[in-house]
Formats: sequence, C-alpha cells, structure tokens
Amino acid sequence: MNYNKAEFFASYGKFSQIPPCTGIEIAFAGRSNVGKSTLINKLFNRKNLARVSSVPGKTATINFYKLENIVFADLPGYGYAKVSRSEKDRWSDLIEGYLNSNRDFYLIFLLIDMRHAPSADDLQMINYLIETERPFVIVLTKADKLKKTEREKRMEAFKTEIPHFDEIHVVPFSSQTFEGVEELRNIIDDIAESENNEE
Repeated sequence: MNYNKAEFFASYGKFSQIPPCTGIEIAFAGRSNVGKSTLINKLFNRKNLARVSSVPGKTATINFYKLENIVFADLPGYGYAKVSRSEKDRWSDLIEGYLNSNRDFYLIFLLIDMRHAPSADDLQMINYLIETERPFVIVLTKADKLKKTEREKRMEAFKTEIPHFDEIHVVPFSSQTFEGVEELRNIIDDIAESENNEE
C-alpha cells in the first residue's frame, strides 16, 4: 500500500452523523495527548494529515481518513478533565456510540504512553475491548523518551498493570526514531491482504 496517498475525508461530532461502515475500518483510541495524531502522521508519512495539538482534548470529533479500501477513524482522546460536563458527555456518547455500534471493526490501535502506568480510563478501555472481543493492538507511544533501563522496567511493570498483557500484541512506537512504524504498517497490510483474498 502507498501510505503517502492517505486522505482526510470527514469529521463528525455526533455519532448520528456518521455514515454506515462500508468496508475495512481501523480505529485509533487513547487518552488525550497520548499522540494519536502524531502516530497517524508518521504512519502515512505526512506532516499535517492529522492536526497535532499541544492542547489536550483538542480533538472533539471522530476524524476519518481513507487509504485505498481502508477507512481509519481517529477517536477523540478520553480522560481529559478540563472540559465542561456537557462536552465530556458528548465525547462519551460519540466514542461509546461508535465502539458499541455494529460497525465492522477489523482492528483498534489503543495508544498508551509508555512512560506511565495505564490510567483508569486506559484499563477501562482495555477491559471493554477484551469483553466485547474487539481485536486490538496496544501501541506504547513516546518510547524514545525512556532510557534503556527505564524502558525495561516499564515493560516489566506492564505485565502486572495490564490484564492479559502477555496475550496482547504490543508495539513500542516513537515519532522521533520511527520505531514501530513498519510493524504497524505490516499489521495494516496483512488486514488489507486478507480482505482482498476473501473477495
């Protein structure tokens, strides 16, 4: 797949606005400021395909991107405190409506900051994905910000912090060193290929 050809095509602030799923759909989820937009830009080798903000909670819509026959959905970051109750409720309805719908999710990339233990919201999302049997991969962002020994300690800690950690596909990612980019692209390629073979 030519990742440079990904295009932004729609943005929705309410679940009711989102058109039905018509093909392969892959979503990106994670708490505010975990680096979803940065990851999307690195995957597609573009600087500003997804708008990166230093202000957490800036993405208040589900943004959709398309590459060949795959649709990518960038979900609003969860767990950001400094927004109004009504805005939090809208985000919650948007994310939950999307994830609870009968859309044909092929995969959810769940981003977690490698430097810290997963938040309560992260764990809630992991448990939700396990319980609903949604296929997901954990992407550990900001991997370059840890020294080797710190990184080893965090990876060891994740084994007790994240349920079923040993059974989950985990990809460390760095926007600085490009670590993880090829592995994530290979996962996407495999999904596209298996779908093409079924047609």
